[in-house]
Amino acid sequence: MAIRSLCITESADLPTIQSFIGMKNAGIDITVVCPADQPNHDILKKAGVPTVDIRLPKNFDKDGTAKLRAELIRGDYHIMHTFNNKAVTNGLRACKGLPVKVVCYRGIVGAVGFLDPMSWMRYLNPRIDRIICVAEAIRQHFLHMQPRFLRMPATRPVTIHKGHLLEWYDAEPADLTQFGIPADAFVVGCTANYRPRKGIDFLIEAVEKMPNDIPLHLLLVGRMDAEKLTARIKASPIGERIHRSGFRTDAPALSAACDVFCMPSIKREGLPRSVIEAMAYRVPPVVTDSGGSPELIVDGVSGFKVPTKNATALAAKFEVLYRDPELRKKMGNAARERIGTDFQNEDTVKKTIALYEELVQEDAGLATT
Repeated sequence: MAIRSLCITESADLPTIQSFIGMKNAGIDITVVCPADQPNHDILKKAGVPTVDIRLPKNFDKDGTAKLRAELIRGDYHIMHTFNNKAVTNGLRACKGLPVKVVCYRGIVGAVGFLDPMSWMRYLNPRIDRIICVAEAIRQHFLHMQPRFLRMPATRPVTIHKGHLLEWYDAEPADLTQFGIPADAFVVGCTANYRPRKGIDFLIEAVEKMPNDIPLHLLLVGRMDAEKLTARIKASPIGERIHRSGFRTDAPALSAACDVFCMPSIKREGLPRSVIEAMAYRVPPVVTDSGGSPELIVDGVSGFKVPTKNATALAAKFEVLYRDPELRKKMGNAARERIGTDFQNEDTVKKTIALYEELVQEDAGLATT
C-alpha cells in the first residue's frame, strides 16, 4: 500500500519541489496543494505530481480550510505535510477529527513561545505528530524551550536538512561591473533581505575595518532599500565600495562571481539557501554561529565560522582569504564538495519517506493492539 501524502505549500523553492518529485518517483502517492499561478506549479505538473489549486490568503481562511478538509476526506491521506504558517493554521483546523498524521516543516530558529497564543495554534499544537526542522539548531531550540514542563515530546522535532543537487548550479558567474564594481576588486557578497537579525550593519562595519591595501567591495543582493541602511551606507567612509543590486532572480550567478560569501546573521538563522548556493559555486563562506549556518560548513576547511555581532572577526577572515588565494581556492572546492556530499536532495527524500513510514507504522501498531 502506497503512503498517501497531502503536501500544503504556497510558493515552494526548487529543493522542496524536487523533494516532492523525488518522493513521487520513490512510490509515495503524493498530492501537492499549490496555487496554479505559482512559478514551480508547472514543474510539478510536468513531473506528473498531482496538484490541487487551493488558496490560503489568511491564517484562518474559512473557504480554504473547507476545501482542504474536503481534499483530506476525498484522498483519505495518511499524512498531511505543511510547509508554511498559513498551511499549519488552516491545515490543523481542516484535519480536526480525521485520522491523518500531521507533519510540519520549520525553517527558522525561534519565533515560537509558550506565552504566544498563535504558537499554540501552530507549532506547539499537540495535534502535530512531527516537526521537520531544516537545521539541528531549530530542533535544539524546541527541545530547550522554557519552562521545561511545557515542552513538546522530544520525539516530535526531527532534523532533516534540505538537500540540493550540484547540477542546479551551472549558471555563468555574472558580470559585477554592472554595479560599478571594478573588474579587479576583491568582492564579498551577501544575499538577504534587510532585517535587524541579518546582521548587515556588522558586515558593513567589518568592511570598514579592512586594511587600506585590500580593494574590497561589498555586494548586497536582495531587498536592501531600507532608509536606515541607506543612511548607514551614506555615512560610511567606504560607502562608494558598498553596492546594492536589489532583488534579483539571478542571485546565485551574482554570488558565483564573488570571491567570498558572508552570512552575518545575529539570530534565528535556519539553513540559509544563499550560503548553499555560494558554496555550490565554489565560493568560500564566512558565517556566524547563528542557528543552522555553522551546520553547513566544516570550520577552517569548507568555510569559516565567527561569533555573532563581531565585525572584527569577520574582517579578519576576509583578510585571510584575500591574502591567501590558494586557501581561498582550496576552501571553495571543499565547500562545493561539502554540499555535493552531505546535503543531497536524495537524502532529504529518503529521510522524509522514512519519517512517513514511521508514522504510518505507528497507526498500524495501534490498530493491532
